[in-house]
Amino acid sequence: MKIVLPVAGNGLRLRPYTEDRPKCLLPLAGKTIIDWIVDDAIRLKPTETIFITGYKAEKIDEFLKSKPEWGAVRTVLQSDPQGLGEAISLSLPYINDDEPLLIILGDTLFEADLSILKNAQENILYTYKVEDPKRFGVAVVGEGGCIERLVEKPQEFVSDEAIVGIYYIKDVKALKESLKYLMDNNIRTKGEFQLTDALERMIEMGCKFRTAPVSRWLDCGLVETLLDTNAHVLKKNDNSKEFSQPGVEIIPPCFIGKNAKIHGCKIGPFVAIGEDCELSGVEIRDAIVWNGVKISNGIVKDTVVHK
Repeated sequence: MKIVLPVAGNGLRLRPYTEDRPKCLLPLAGKTIIDWIVDDAIRLKPTETIFITGYKAEKIDEFLKSKPEWGAVRTVLQSDPQGLGEAISLSLPYINDDEPLLIILGDTLFEADLSILKNAQENILYTYKVEDPKRFGVAVVGEGGCIERLVEKPQEFVSDEAIVGIYYIKDVKALKESLKYLMDNNIRTKGEFQLTDALERMIEMGCKFRTAPVSRWLDCGLVETLLDTNAHVLKKNDNSKEFSQPGVEIIPPCFIGKNAKIHGCKIGPFVAIGEDCELSGVEIRDAIVWNGVKISNGIVKDTVVHK
């Protein structure tokens, strides 16, 4: 199996935090967003992990040098982004027809059982039940359990199974043919080559798709949702008990980075502090503090603090 992670987006909704780095490298609960995604995925022992880069691509190249534990990695540049379908097509020359492919969008976190893919015999789309399907692309499942069609933002109810951005493709040859057909014939949706259109064509060709559930879908697209996700993930990455300093009160869950110097502060709950930070006389909660930040005196809450 190979894993493909499209991380070419420019994260405009998270400016100014994405002015010097791609969204996937934003800090979250003691790691980066992409750390949380890949650390789960590589348990499947892929033969290679391919990152489709674009905005600030050099930052990801540099970051990957610090990740030898991720095994074989490759970056492929999407220099002129024309949609997710085009992004995936750039990775396909490096994937054999008989080698399954797992595509995971690199900007949202999820809780799902990926281990089922080890023995999967069909294509699988992970989905999450939502209250308002009009906001999402959804999978319509037939009586036999197979996906019959994919519908983008249906205005009338057809399904509440939202497609979350985790795609397991067993029929790689059919995916290659479908994407090539879209691009050769300049078939676009909203001006872009869409992966969903290629998957829909695969279904029409007779490829079988089934759904698998996501128990939690965590958004990182806005500051408020990034903070919500940080709070949730801190519950499983709380190291605050390891930090002890006179005059410092810590309310877990929190993450305290290496070499952080904290004096006379009240920290937490739901605070992630980066490495080499210096905090003095601060009350801080519901926040993410980047590496190397210095804060003196005051109240910090519901925000991301960078240099």
